[in-house]
Amino acid sequence: MSHSAGRPMLRVLRLGLLSYPEAVRAQARSVRLCAERGEDRLLLLEHRPVYTVGIRQSRYSEEEEARLRALGADFQRTDRGGLITFHGPGQLVCYPVLSLRRLHRGLRRYVCGLEGAAIGLCRGLGVTGERAEETGVWVGERKICAIGVHCSHHVTSHGLALNCNTDLTWFNHIVPCGIEGKGVTSLSTELGRDISVEEVIPPFLQAFQEEFNCTLQLSDRGEETEELLHNDCALYRD
Repeated sequence: MSHSAGRPMLRVLRLGLLSYPEAVRAQARSVRLCAERGEDRLLLLEHRPVYTVGIRQSRYSEEEEARLRALGADFQRTDRGGLITFHGPGQLVCYPVLSLRRLHRGLRRYVCGLEGAAIGLCRGLGVTGERAEETGVWVGERKICAIGVHCSHHVTSHGLALNCNTDLTWFNHIVPCGIEGKGVTSLSTELGRDISVEEVIPPFLQAFQEEFNCTLQLSDRGEETEELLHNDCALYRD
């Protein structure tokens, strides 16, 4: 991570609409570049419809996986924290791949920072997002932003997913994040108008900069992004 006027600098790459395995490969290469070259990045993307489960994945049987796949979505088991959730078009997914040492934050404070960035973004749009006992950002009893991270050797991956104009009916088939009795919502639902991912990205980046006291450098979709997406690299493992 380079520094600008004493502030850490992260490169922002917009990767577009990706399948979950494509995003895993992009993160894997970013993790290696972070560890080997000190290059810290913010990956912004949307996923094709996919249900993902975290490290407590033994709760989800092959029958459950088949049921969800039959709906037309992918199903992936991951190494992030948390239980089951849905990702799909209309959801801003942000995967920060960075060194917590260079950011001068421990893991708990980093997760709180992700929540803070999402809360700041919501506030700027006129939505009251709040923390709760469960990780993530909530509007009343409805989750608007899910957070699940992985950290190895002080380098983070995975991150947050903010519902902008997501089709929320996908969540009807699961208990999101394993939390009974609570629902999900989106910026579009709360504001009563269509709020696209494209509209949300600029204020989200501003909120992220303010929360983490960093400088974000935008990278055009060019050679750097193409190399990240298409480089044939093995998946990252501890």
